[in-house]
Amino acid sequence: MLIKSLVEKFDPENQFDVLVNSFEQVKEAWETNVDTGKIELGRISNVVVSGLGGSAIAGDLLRNFLRGELKLPYQVNRNYNLPSFVNENTLVIISSYSGNTEETISAMNDALKMKAQIICLTTGGKISELAEKNNLTVVNLKKGFQPRYALYSSFFALLKVMQELKLISDQSVNVNEIIELLKGKGIEYSDNNNRAFQLGEELVGFTPIIYGVSDFTDALAARFKGQLNENSKVHAFFNVLPEMNHNEIVGWETFNELNNKYKVIQLNEVDYHPQVVKRISVFGELIKKVGGTIISLQSDLGNHKSRLFDLVYLTDWISYYLAVQREKDPSEIDNIHYLKKVLTD
Repeated sequence: MLIKSLVEKFDPENQFDVLVNSFEQVKEAWETNVDTGKIELGRISNVVVSGLGGSAIAGDLLRNFLRGELKLPYQVNRNYNLPSFVNENTLVIISSYSGNTEETISAMNDALKMKAQIICLTTGGKISELAEKNNLTVVNLKKGFQPRYALYSSFFALLKVMQELKLISDQSVNVNEIIELLKGKGIEYSDNNNRAFQLGEELVGFTPIIYGVSDFTDALAARFKGQLNENSKVHAFFNVLPEMNHNEIVGWETFNELNNKYKVIQLNEVDYHPQVVKRISVFGELIKKVGGTIISLQSDLGNHKSRLFDLVYLTDWISYYLAVQREKDPSEIDNIHYLKKVLTD
């Protein structure tokens, strides 16, 4: 079936166009003005990004993006409360696309009590109200997206905040490269029978198990897993090397080729430690011995930051195409809406 037919039939909110135009999110977020006047730059000794879902994964991806560059302790918080080390020398970045995330609002109240320095990334809601009440800096994200599809806005606004606070070097060259990359790939992935569509097709009927590597592609693995859950409506799992070599690898002894419902997706990166490369190779041999299938994803671009977003974008498209090939709406998240309703009733 032609892609256009699948989109028309199963994507009533047209997330297809949102994905094609992701490069515009990057441009707009990067052009955002960040008021740093309320932050005492010399006092910042650690950084905590607090959020959930798509708003939190931006913080995780930042760690992969800036590997080797962050000089301050940096942590992503996904909870109602903040870590006990947070104090007046902590920069807390409150990340909630909707502005109404229950856990993030609670963490923001914690940050206020702990007298942390606070910047908010949001489109409005209670986060904006709290920020206005407490005279805090707000970076306004573009409205109109579902939070997971707004990753490109959330991530590059976060990156801009870090740059404007002089916590990292100027990233403009890297960002411009990524804008051009996504612009070109958006055209490529919207054509019939493209690579992302083919990879989505390979996953129909299977449970994806995604493996990344700590500090390099672990956040990418988590993002891909979440996109498969929300967009494609499938179970998906992820783990990271080298840690999984010390536990999960043994579980593959029970893999049954005759009842094969899993597909391994290995996220590769040219900068991996040589021993990690060997570990991936040996693990691959074990999977093949028991009749398993491995899909390897790797970018061949020259810059590791572009390589990261090359794969973020590819895996977003894979999850989208898996959704429509399974005749699922890539927008609907009924169970999440139900849970929120029950919690607020």
